[in-house]
Amino acid sequence: MQRMGGGPMGRGFMTEEEKKNRPKVTKELLFRVFSYLRPYWKQFLLILACIAVSSLLALYPNILTGRIVDALAEKQGVDILVKLILLSLGVTIGSSLIGVGQNYLNSWIAQHITFDMRNKMYAHLQQMSQRFFTTNNQGDIITRMTSDIGGVQSVITGTFTSILSNSITLIAALTVMYQRNWMLATLGVLVIPLFVLPSRRAGKTRWELTRESQACSDEINGILNETLSVSGQMLVKLFGKEQYEYDRYKDANSRMIRLNIKESMAGRWFFMVISVFSSIGPMLLYLVGGILMMQYGQDITVGDITVMVSLLGRMYGPVNQLLNIQVEWIRSMALFTRIFEYFDLPVEIENAPDAIVPKSADGSVEFQHVNFSYDPERKILHDVSFTLQAGHSVAIVGPSGSGKSTIINLIPRLYDCQEGRVLFGGTDVKKLDLSFLRGHVGIVSQETYLFNGTIRDNLLYAKPDATEAELIAACKKANIYDFVQKQELGLDATSALDSISEAKIQEAIEPIIQTRTSILIAHRLSTILAADEILVVKDGRIVERGQHGQLVKAGGVYTELYETQFKKALETEA
Repeated sequence: MQRMGGGPMGRGFMTEEEKKNRPKVTKELLFRVFSYLRPYWKQFLLILACIAVSSLLALYPNILTGRIVDALAEKQGVDILVKLILLSLGVTIGSSLIGVGQNYLNSWIAQHITFDMRNKMYAHLQQMSQRFFTTNNQGDIITRMTSDIGGVQSVITGTFTSILSNSITLIAALTVMYQRNWMLATLGVLVIPLFVLPSRRAGKTRWELTRESQACSDEINGILNETLSVSGQMLVKLFGKEQYEYDRYKDANSRMIRLNIKESMAGRWFFMVISVFSSIGPMLLYLVGGILMMQYGQDITVGDITVMVSLLGRMYGPVNQLLNIQVEWIRSMALFTRIFEYFDLPVEIENAPDAIVPKSADGSVEFQHVNFSYDPERKILHDVSFTLQAGHSVAIVGPSGSGKSTIINLIPRLYDCQEGRVLFGGTDVKKLDLSFLRGHVGIVSQETYLFNGTIRDNLLYAKPDATEAELIAACKKANIYDFVQKQELGLDATSALDSISEAKIQEAIEPIIQTRTSILIAHRLSTILAADEILVVKDGRIVERGQHGQLVKAGGVYTELYETQFKKALETEA
C-alpha cells in the first residue's frame, strides 16, 4: 500500500515552515474534505470491507504457523500438516488478491476525485478576472492545478487507508494475543515502545542531519555560482579575493564532509538500534513463555509462543506508522487548505442576474468619470471620460504605464472599474451579457499568442462552426493567405506564423479601422493619423485631446512623444 512519507527514515517529522503554517483542522474543513468522497461512497464502503478482510486474513498465516509448530511437536500426522500449510498458502493468496482489488479501488476513487477537483478548479479559474492572473504568480496557479490536486491521490490512497489498515491490524493482533495468553500479550505491548521510541529518535536525528547537509550543499552551490561565473570571477580578480573565496569554499566543504560522515554513521547506529530492539521482544516472549510453560505448568504451547512472537513482529510497523500519521495528516490537511483557498476566491466579474442581451449593438463606447485601480494603494485611472461614436476611431497615446491598456481592458470587462461607468452601445457593460459583450468586442494584442495546434485550430477558436470559405476569407483579411498557400499542408500546417511581418498585420488592420468602432493604442504615426481623434494619457488622466496638427503645436505631452518616438520611428521607416 502506498503511503505519504512517514516512517523513521522518511519525512515523519515536520519542517519549521510546516510547523509555522500548520492548518487549523476544523469540523468544517473535515466535512468539506470528505464531501469529495460522497459521490463514491459505495466504492469507499467496499474499500473499507477490503481493508478489514485483507488485514484480518494477513494475520491468519501467523496464527496457522503456531498450529503448524504444534502439529510438528506433537507429531499429529502428515495429512494435518499438509492441510495447515495449504490453508496458510490459500489465505495468503486470498489476502493478496483482495489487496490488489483494494489498490485498484483506491486508485479508481483517487483518480476520479482528482478528475472532479481539476475540472472544478479549471472552471473556477476561467471565471477569475484578469486581475487574478496579473497579481498571482503563474507558477503558483499551475502548482495548485497540478501538484496540489495530484497530491490528493496520495492522501486518499495513502493517509486515509493507512490509518484504517494499520488500526485494524493492530486491534486484531492484540485481540488474538490476549486470547492466547494475557500475560504474554501484556509483555508484548510493554516491549513495543523499546522498538518504536529509539527508532523515532534515530530517524529524527538522520532527518535533522539531512536538512543541515542540504543547507550546506546549497551554500557550496551558491559560492560556486557566484565565484565561477564570468562576472563573479572578474570581481574576484579585480579585488584580489582569490584566497578569501578559497577559504570560504574550503570551510563550507569541510562542514559538508563532517555532516556526511555524521549522517552515514547515524544510519549505521539506526540499523543497529533497530536490530537490537527488534530482537529483545521475541527473546523476552520466548523466555517468559518458556518459564510459564515449563515451571508454572501454564496451558500454553510452543505454537502459542510462536504465534505471539510472530504477531508482535507484525505490530511494530502499524504502531510506527500510526505514530507518524499525525505528520501525514497535517500535511494532508495543508494540501486541502491550499486547494480550498483557490476554490474560495470570489468571482469578481460575472453576469448580472438580469443580464441584457440586446438584439443589436451600434458599437458606440462611452467612459463616464471612470476611476480604476489594481490595488487600493495605487490608482491607475483618474476620472477618465470620453465618447466614441459608432464607426469612428480614436487613438490613445501616452508614456509607458500611463493606463492605455487598462482603458481598453475595461470595455470587454477583463476588469471592472471601481467608480464611474463604461457604456457599450449605450448600455453599462456591467449590465450586458458577458458572451454578448465579448462577442462584439475584439482586441488585437501587441503580443502574438497562438494556441498549440494548426492554423485551422487557431482560426476556429473564435468561431468553431466557420466554413472553409469563411476561414479563407479571414486569412485574406489578416494578410496571411499568401503565407498559408505556401505551406505544404495549408491550414493544417502547425506553424507559429512568426514569419508574418508586423507590416503585413498592420496593413490588414488599417482597412478594418475604417469600418469599425476602433480604439487604437498607437505606436505608429500612420495609425495615429488614421484616427478621428487622439487622446493623450499621462498618469491615468486624459491630459490632451484633438487632431495631430494642433496637438503637435500645443507643446505638451503629445509634442514630446512626437519628437522622441513617432517622428524617430517615421524617419527609421523612411
